[in-house]
Amino acid sequence: MDYLLANGRVLDPSQNRDEVAHLVIRGGRIAEITPILPSDPSLKRIDCDGLWVAPGLVDIHVHLREPGQSYKETLQTGGAAALAGGFTTICCMPNTEPPLDSPTLVREIRQRAERETPCRVYVVAALTQGMAGEQLCDYHALKQAGAIACSDDAFPVQNAEVMRRAMLACAAYGLPVVTHCEDKSLSAGGSMHRGVVSSLLGLQGIPASSETVQIARNALLAWETGCQLHLQHLSTAVGVALVRFFKAQGVRLTCEVCPHHLLLTDSACEGYDTNAKMNPPLRTESDRRALSEGLIEGVIDCIATDHAPHAPFEKERTFPDAPFGIVGLETAFGCIGLWNHQQGTPLSPLEWIRLMSTAPAQILNLTAGTLQVGAPADVVVLDPHARWIVNPDEFRSKGRNTPFRGWELIGKVRYTFVGGECVYSAAG
Repeated sequence: MDYLLANGRVLDPSQNRDEVAHLVIRGGRIAEITPILPSDPSLKRIDCDGLWVAPGLVDIHVHLREPGQSYKETLQTGGAAALAGGFTTICCMPNTEPPLDSPTLVREIRQRAERETPCRVYVVAALTQGMAGEQLCDYHALKQAGAIACSDDAFPVQNAEVMRRAMLACAAYGLPVVTHCEDKSLSAGGSMHRGVVSSLLGLQGIPASSETVQIARNALLAWETGCQLHLQHLSTAVGVALVRFFKAQGVRLTCEVCPHHLLLTDSACEGYDTNAKMNPPLRTESDRRALSEGLIEGVIDCIATDHAPHAPFEKERTFPDAPFGIVGLETAFGCIGLWNHQQGTPLSPLEWIRLMSTAPAQILNLTAGTLQVGAPADVVVLDPHARWIVNPDEFRSKGRNTPFRGWELIGKVRYTFVGGECVYSAAG
């Protein structure tokens, strides 16, 4: 079916386009953006008056849990959650069982995703064999199988020489290195940020230095090797300062921030709420402010969710024993809307979409994040002013582990299109 998205505010950062216009989808592609209302009766018209029409959102940090942990999430349920959140493109992390460290596994996930969800799923392969931080993978074979980057994600390489060799090899094959920055010798045994709140709760803490030490090490290695380095889920004020410094030196460095680190602090862990347990942990108010300033300033390049679903019985354990992670695909747009409102709307609509669509696509060189005529019609229709209450029981994800239950968020997805097909409608 071909569509006319009429009277919407068309936002396309890839063309610096912000105007009220009519977008036409034909044959699965963007056919036209015009100020003159088309009269073609073959087009199914959707009135977008007061709504935003934008390139589909892109999330470069998602855990889909397959293979091996389908009780937490599947390609199908994770894809459905993404589409409900306005994400037409997502990148899945390799910390599965077994890890995605072989061409066979990378190819299998890509092929299964094409069959099981209309959402476009890219694969980030493991950086080391078994994600054990010791032996390098065959990066050429991984790239040939379709991997778009490499990462050991929640099991970051601790040995600096192994990381240096991995960066050199990935640079040779044009593969970005995506990394969680954590010195495990500093964070060992910790379950939340080390500070006043952890002391009051009697919980072992994770110091900010566990992140910043590895940010500095990894940036220095990227400087030496020429590798393209992307830092995941920044959480500290010093981390923002380090990124600012290394970017000024010309290091090929990008980074992301998650909505939960912009909205929450370690006080959310009071009451031992395991839905506020994540890694990196929620930090202090000064860290939260620094992350907000870094995003507004442009030091932080994009927004990602680190969508990490767990089964209810896992999160019902004691705080030290519960797993790290929260879900985020279905709340991300509304969370950023709330954050932007609280900050006094420093992000323009165009910048908001850039951070959640065009920029992440550009970081990992994905075919996404644009409304260029002729591009695949991956489009999201958004109501930026809609207020809604988070009810995890309505999530399409298998995960219900969110700290935002009962929150009123600002901004709602109305329609999501992939390849010109309407794959999600808030109206059902």
